[in-house]
Amino acid sequence: MSIGTTHKPKVVVGLSGGVDSSVAAYLLLAEGYDVIGLFMKNWHDDSVTISNECPWLEDSNDALIVAQKLGIPFQAIDLSATYKERIVDYMFAEYAAGRTPNPDVLCNREIKFDVFLQVALGLGADYVATGHYCRKETTGDGGVLTHHLLSGLDPHKDQSYFLCQLNQEQLARSLFPIGGLMKSEVREIARAQGLITAEKKDSQGLCFIGKVRLPEFLQQQLKPNPGRIVEISTAHPCYSEPFTGEINTVEDAEKAAIPWTYTPEMGIDKGAHSGAHYFTVGQRKGLDVGGTPLALYVVDTDVVQNVIYVGQGNDHPGLWRRALKINQEEMHWVRPDLALSPGQSMEVMARIRYRQPLQQGVIWRGEADYFLSFSAPQSAITQGQFSALYLGEELIASGVIAR
Repeated sequence: MSIGTTHKPKVVVGLSGGVDSSVAAYLLLAEGYDVIGLFMKNWHDDSVTISNECPWLEDSNDALIVAQKLGIPFQAIDLSATYKERIVDYMFAEYAAGRTPNPDVLCNREIKFDVFLQVALGLGADYVATGHYCRKETTGDGGVLTHHLLSGLDPHKDQSYFLCQLNQEQLARSLFPIGGLMKSEVREIARAQGLITAEKKDSQGLCFIGKVRLPEFLQQQLKPNPGRIVEISTAHPCYSEPFTGEINTVEDAEKAAIPWTYTPEMGIDKGAHSGAHYFTVGQRKGLDVGGTPLALYVVDTDVVQNVIYVGQGNDHPGLWRRALKINQEEMHWVRPDLALSPGQSMEVMARIRYRQPLQQGVIWRGEADYFLSFSAPQSAITQGQFSALYLGEELIASGVIAR
């Protein structure tokens, strides 16, 4: 046994073939970690990609070139079967049920920080690392460690929202090397190190699949089903008595979270659509209906009756609500020590979609379910999406929007 040697922590970096993960690997190597690069292939069907090229192969090659440049071991693993089961099948089922899932949040919870993490641990790794723009801090109290998921310092690239379903065990094994950098700084580091990904555009595709067209992706499994588009007037009586009072109790929040309900008789026909399951609340593009003074927005979808309800203008009252509901079984506490008991509430900042500026609100715990109320009305609260809760710059909890 040699004397004076120290253990170099081993970290497996998810090399996606992009600039962020490339720089993450470089930074860890510079800090003295034993780094392994691992590329995940999650999809085999190239018929729904944006170009005729094979984007995952291009990404894999770029990841390999980066690993060679850095002088680190590199492997590629095929997780497509698991990805289809945990992400793709779930996504199709949610759309078919009239909900709008976020595959990137699910991919991080189910693939990158679960299956991928287990592969990394099997390689003897102490940690996994990704190119997410977020940060982690760890504190201790009485020997108990608490891991804090913090926003990335770049306000235009903060990706903490996408990690809102991680738990303490996953965070304990995670590193986010670029979370304290601006995007411009990341690219500058890549240029200085001569990395092939320095000028590569950011991916616009689904998580670790590549450049996928979502509409075509959905249509592979969800067959067209023509139905009615019905316009609801802003002057309809159903909007005459919205909840406008102060939200001071969980009962108030529950009332404010009740969505508008519609029937075809409440409006006028504006045309036909190819399937209600292809559309989501707040959507404007793809309706192919003209002749109205203001643009039409989807205010609701009914996949049972196969009807899309629309309204004119982005200020249509059907788009706006002051509260939402989260079912108890779909509420997740990144910080379980902060979890609410029935009857409790907490002032938070929250967002209901990626890139939305944080909104002031209160999370309420009822006898069973949760309700999130906002100081200002929110547009296009969408079933199936994730609402993320923050205290300051720390993401503490998230939940699937039930209504």
